[in-house]
Amino acid sequence: MSKLIRGFSMNATATEVRAAPKRGALARLVLLLLVPAVLAGCAGTRGGPIPYDVAMGQPDSPTVTTPEADYKIAPMDTLRISVFQVPDLTGDYDVDLLGNIAMPLIGSVRAADMTTGQLDQVLKQRLGDKYLQNPDVTVSLKASTRRVVTVDGAVNGSGMFPINGPTTLMQAIAMARGTSQDANPHRVAIFRQVEGKRMAAAFDLVSIRKGQMKDPQVYAGDIVVVDGSKVKQIQTQVLSTLPIIGLFGPLIY
Repeated sequence: MSKLIRGFSMNATATEVRAAPKRGALARLVLLLLVPAVLAGCAGTRGGPIPYDVAMGQPDSPTVTTPEADYKIAPMDTLRISVFQVPDLTGDYDVDLLGNIAMPLIGSVRAADMTTGQLDQVLKQRLGDKYLQNPDVTVSLKASTRRVVTVDGAVNGSGMFPINGPTTLMQAIAMARGTSQDANPHRVAIFRQVEGKRMAAAFDLVSIRKGQMKDPQVYAGDIVVVDGSKVKQIQTQVLSTLPIIGLFGPLIY
């Protein structure tokens, strides 16, 4: 295992994985590529190198954040962009995995790591250079990936779900419509950013349901992955759709 995954270190509290070179949703997808390895073991049982039922600590970002003025746009966020008296340019724009938005007339525009005010100025300049005279542009945040938990793997409805208050692992799995028929409920991993480092811990849903293991709290930004055959499908889909140049350097060789 240590030859496959660079940056894993085992200890009594958690498994530490070096942060991926790209932030936000892009880093999340990189982690999904690691899941088939870190959750390896006999089907239907506990196993793999991630320790079970350990205290991970709270994540770096708060459970619920507000769209303050200095909020930095992240990949997979959804923005509302209004251009006064130009309905063809007004609408909702998704920030892609590389941190860009695509607008009519001006094409791809870098959005990640900017505040909405900074992007507002960039769009005004780009539109005003060639197409509009003194454009009136307003950018606002409609949805943020930093306020959701991602649930994937062997579940019936994987996706990103809003976190609006205290939420447990069992509740997060329920948001994804429960585990699928090919799931191994004995191995569920939670990935979390703690003190700038990517941490992971494993949990046994069967033991949690029986009251033998505490139902851990999940936070906005966490990634929950249920072991099962669907994990391999996720890996295949990501490899076929995601630009992977330069992604694997810090993690796998």
